[in-house]
Amino acid sequence: MEIKSKFDHFNINVTNLERSIAFYEKALGLKEDHRKEAADGSFTLVYLTDGCSPFLLELTCLKDHTQPYELGENESHLCFRVNGDYDAVHQYHKENGWVCFENEAMGLYFINDPDDYWIEILPAR
Repeated sequence: MEIKSKFDHFNINVTNLERSIAFYEKALGLKEDHRKEAADGSFTLVYLTDGCSPFLLELTCLKDHTQPYELGENESHLCFRVNGDYDAVHQYHKENGWVCFENEAMGLYFINDPDDYWIEILPAR
């Protein structure tokens, strides 16, 4: 059997939904596409879009989970390619205190979001 699939979304759990939405908009230009609220109010799902691709980032906020999430060794990550002046974007991320790791030899760096998820930043091809 040959299966054909395409990426739809990736989920991360966040402790403060509004703070996370603001971060992803300010740091990466993502905008809210749509949201779903649990009928009992126990969770909210917010789907963010880059406005270019069909891929969505799903932010899940569980009402009763206010403590930080245990991310283990934090080896998994999202990756974004940014258009425009890569050095200017890098400087902007540094000025906002979001850069958590840089690898100059490979020409890349990582920022971390309010819940400490790592996001790799690469220049557009």
